[in-house]
Amino acid sequence: MARRRIDPKLLLASFAIAIGIVFVVFGINSSVTGREEQHLPDAIEEIQPIRGATQVLQQDKVLVDLLPGYNEVLILNGVELPVFSLADITTQTTSPSAGGQQSEYLLPPAAIIEPGNNTISYTPVDGGPIERFDTGLNTAKVVYWKTDEGRANARSYTWTFTVV
Repeated sequence: MARRRIDPKLLLASFAIAIGIVFVVFGINSSVTGREEQHLPDAIEEIQPIRGATQVLQQDKVLVDLLPGYNEVLILNGVELPVFSLADITTQTTSPSAGGQQSEYLLPPAAIIEPGNNTISYTPVDGGPIERFDTGLNTAKVVYWKTDEGRANARSYTWTFTVV
């Protein structure tokens, strides 16, 4: 039985494919995405816009999603925003008449806290503390503290984004 001779071109092609697979596996294992890339503290689950975003619009919402058990305030471009909790909205006791419409509750121009979702958000609005974001680099900061510890023990997280 004669041994088959190794084709050098086939050997070289196999070696190149093996090196390519090694680089792909290495790239996947060393990539940094999501929370790691954003350098978010453990208490913060998500921010919008993301840190370093470059295509934010002047009227885009800024949002911070925290773990349960925290209070927070939002500071945009050095302005600490007043806060309003959706828990403060009283439920209507009367239903609209047949064919009528439920009146909308107008939210104040403030950072809105949604206790059920543990989020604080602000959308620039006419008459609000920030009516629109300036074109270029903007800074957002959330100051947060455990509810049972008080603001004296607050921590903060700051990030920037670019408005077009």
